[in-house]
Amino acid sequence: MSHVIKKSSIPTTWGSIAIAEQGDQSAPAVILSHSILASSMMWEEQLAVLANAGWRAIAIDTRGHGQSSATTPPYTLDELGLDIITAMDQLGLAKAHFVGLSLGGMIGFGLGIHHADRLESLCICDARADAPPPFFNQWNDRMEIAKREGCQALALPTTERWFGKAFLETHPEIATRFQKTISETSLNGYIGCAQAIQQLPYLEQLGKIAVRTTLIVGSNDAPLPETMKDIQSRIPGANFELIPNAGHLPNIDQASAFNAALLRHLNAH
Repeated sequence: MSHVIKKSSIPTTWGSIAIAEQGDQSAPAVILSHSILASSMMWEEQLAVLANAGWRAIAIDTRGHGQSSATTPPYTLDELGLDIITAMDQLGLAKAHFVGLSLGGMIGFGLGIHHADRLESLCICDARADAPPPFFNQWNDRMEIAKREGCQALALPTTERWFGKAFLETHPEIATRFQKTISETSLNGYIGCAQAIQQLPYLEQLGKIAVRTTLIVGSNDAPLPETMKDIQSRIPGANFELIPNAGHLPNIDQASAFNAALLRHLNAH
């Protein structure tokens, strides 16, 4: 079965939220939220996989990313979570499954803590829930580069960090596509989201998450496998899936294994 990706825009009080969706609109909804400096483009394979498995898959461009409007920083993760709730309201979704990777996963922790009544389940990928000093400080360095040279200056180092040089050399089409998306990210959107990440407030509140949760992480995404094992111990009943030979975006570099883990999570509902 084939489904066409439908792109649309949701009006808000501050601008618009862009979405890409695939699948039967009457099917159970799965919302996907991307990493910083990416957009809904990183979920295109998962949109098709989920649609063909009987889900309504909806990938949302985070504020200041992709085709969503950018507002002036600062942003907070709670605000970015409310953007998801606004999109759900406009789409008429009382509840949805939520899948978030990196920044999207951080947003997901906030949704699980503050908006559990809107969630069927949580799937958090390659994300942490706090911002210790070394993690905090690296964002200062990256923001300074972006302010001086634009987000295009982050394209090569970011994709090398996500995928590794060897993967990029053997998958030039992925390298080109992601580097283009990074380069086109608005400076306000990047700075706003990076500052929000620096304020990650959720680690000590993870025990409040009562919705069914699966944590997925790439085995090569150091130090996140260990970090997410700790997070698993803090969320009651959380499942943990390690994707072998995967980096920070396991849905891209080990898509088959990631898709299988995601479908296991959703089909267990």
